[in-house]
Amino acid sequence: MKRIFIFLTMAAAVSCSAPDKTAVKSEPIDKPDIQIVDGHFTPEIMHQLGKVSDPQVSPDGTKILYGVSYTSITLNKSNRQLYVMDIDGQNVKRLTHDAKSSSNGRWFDGGSKIAFLQDGQIVVMNADGTGRRTVSSVEGGISEFKIHPMGDYFLYTSDFKVAKKSADIYPDLEKSSARTIEGLMYRHWDQFVENVPHTWFAPFDGNSLGEATDILAGQPYELPSLPFSGIEQIDFAPDSHQIAYSCRKLTGRDYAFSTNSDIFIYNMENGVEFNLTEGMTGYDTEPVWSPDGRTVAWLSMERNGYEADKSRLFIAQIVSGERIELSRNFKYNVASPVWSPDGKEIYFSSEVEGVKEIWKTDLNGNFSRVSPEHDWFDFGTPIFAGDRLITTNTSMMRPAEIVSVSLADGSWQQLSHENDAVFEQLATPSMEERWITTTDNKKMLTWVIYPPEFDRTKEYPSILVCLGGPQGTISQGWSYRWNYRLMASQGYIVVLPNRRGTTAFGQEWCEQISGDYIGQNMKDYFSAADALKAEPFVGKMAAVGASYGGYSVYYLAGIHQKRFSAFVAHAGIFNQESMYMTTEEMWFPDWDNGGCKQPGVYMAGSPWSDNPVARRHYDNSPHKLIRNWDTPILITHGELDYRVPVEQGMSAFNTAQMMGVPSRMILFPDENHWITKPQNSIHWNREFFAWLDKYVKQ
Repeated sequence: MKRIFIFLTMAAAVSCSAPDKTAVKSEPIDKPDIQIVDGHFTPEIMHQLGKVSDPQVSPDGTKILYGVSYTSITLNKSNRQLYVMDIDGQNVKRLTHDAKSSSNGRWFDGGSKIAFLQDGQIVVMNADGTGRRTVSSVEGGISEFKIHPMGDYFLYTSDFKVAKKSADIYPDLEKSSARTIEGLMYRHWDQFVENVPHTWFAPFDGNSLGEATDILAGQPYELPSLPFSGIEQIDFAPDSHQIAYSCRKLTGRDYAFSTNSDIFIYNMENGVEFNLTEGMTGYDTEPVWSPDGRTVAWLSMERNGYEADKSRLFIAQIVSGERIELSRNFKYNVASPVWSPDGKEIYFSSEVEGVKEIWKTDLNGNFSRVSPEHDWFDFGTPIFAGDRLITTNTSMMRPAEIVSVSLADGSWQQLSHENDAVFEQLATPSMEERWITTTDNKKMLTWVIYPPEFDRTKEYPSILVCLGGPQGTISQGWSYRWNYRLMASQGYIVVLPNRRGTTAFGQEWCEQISGDYIGQNMKDYFSAADALKAEPFVGKMAAVGASYGGYSVYYLAGIHQKRFSAFVAHAGIFNQESMYMTTEEMWFPDWDNGGCKQPGVYMAGSPWSDNPVARRHYDNSPHKLIRNWDTPILITHGELDYRVPVEQGMSAFNTAQMMGVPSRMILFPDENHWITKPQNSIHWNREFFAWLDKYVKQ
């Protein structure tokens, strides 16, 4: 690997020096001044990029409030600050400069003030950053908030205790650490479920929050749902004291096997509510009120237990309750709906043929694209600003920046330039889209990224990336965990197949994988590998992946017939039977391991089911093919991973060692399904590339 030279500003250098144990004052993490000598992109550079997020347009449409996070590798943490700029991207001003992060910045009081979160409490300041004061004192802290359009109420989310401590059961055993568990879903993602999020609303008099009301009134449900939902699941009506929210009102075994969330309409004045989606049995999420407060739009999946069902767009009149699906003739999934200011259209994001675009529909279901077609960028949630939309976009070549999109023709302009100075110093990989013919004569989008200064007359090592999910899409997103530009910058050709099960190509392509983990999607990987390996410039190839991608690696290791020279599996499923009995969200393995053939029946995809699809899956679990393993494999796993428990990685490594297969395992005691801490991530990347360099590059 080439040497790199990074020169930091004096402030950043001081923040990264050895701490003075006599001093307790912490300093903000400032933007580093990165000077790169040889144009080489590294994990260290990647983690020092500024992370732009959460743009918010002022009520008068003249300014954009947003946040930028900076990372200190030495301190092993990030720090987020608030910025404001003019609507055309000019006159950038930093509003906060604190050691504690500032997030969730929102305009209110006509744009004269800004509210944000710091240290778990709501802080209010003038629009120019002056006059700060803390207006909340919520025990346990606040994770997110939303302000009523009239400014007189705040919604906020905070933890609600649902599990008993030892001392609650035996008061004389205060030091006992025992957990009492009486139902499923006792742990989720990376923590034991002792608290769940609840959402409260509280009056605001301009100085402080008043007495708060728990929307769920102490019930043991999640609002918003864990682990990925946020404040977007709750919305204030614009001109009344009504709240629309999404909630899955289930616990224990029912919760573990079901995806049936509903949209509820709650009256803030008397606590009365009704279920707007009664009888709709799949995910119903992201309710948003129309500007006149008469209609709610939301996203809905049809089938209970299937988390990758088509995400449809519905509207309902609050008075009549009539429900209308707008997306009946739209092939793709709908995400992040936003009403136009006049209430005549709904704008949204959708992954279409491998790219996340902005679309719109009128209330009769007439759909049209807003962002440019065939543009290799993923666009975020749109916000209206006169004749333009403000949002973010990303590509495989750069992280998020704020952009302005024309409503007239979809053309867009980059407004923020947080990382331009860094990327101007880096050698840039090239990229192409290939439509590879699969074994069943279909066309599969495969992104291919070539190293900087690629020369077709030379031979390069390559990496085939196996997607997680199993449902998902390899689009133009930017990741700080699996970064494709970073891989190409180390001299590899990166092959990114959108195999069967990906979600941006219609529901038939997506659903094929359910009940067929070992079939067509594995053939799709071989189609992509064989097509690229037929090129004279492609040498040895590795297969790598995480989660279901890790499962794919373990399975390919038993069937690849010498196609690959090395494997890397992170958080992968190795033993399907033990995975079923130790993971937390049961609808996921139940549906995809055969329950899809008997929808709505608990345990139809279990190892003890007579379902022939389930039997085929478990009989062909990757651990059953260990005798065929003969290729070096690197295994990594987070010990706090409760989605794919760490025993899966340990089992794979132990058996590889027993079989004499060159293998190495890296465990991260403080990480979950992802490796997120800066130093852990850099450690992971160094091990990843060292393994590939040894077995693929050399």
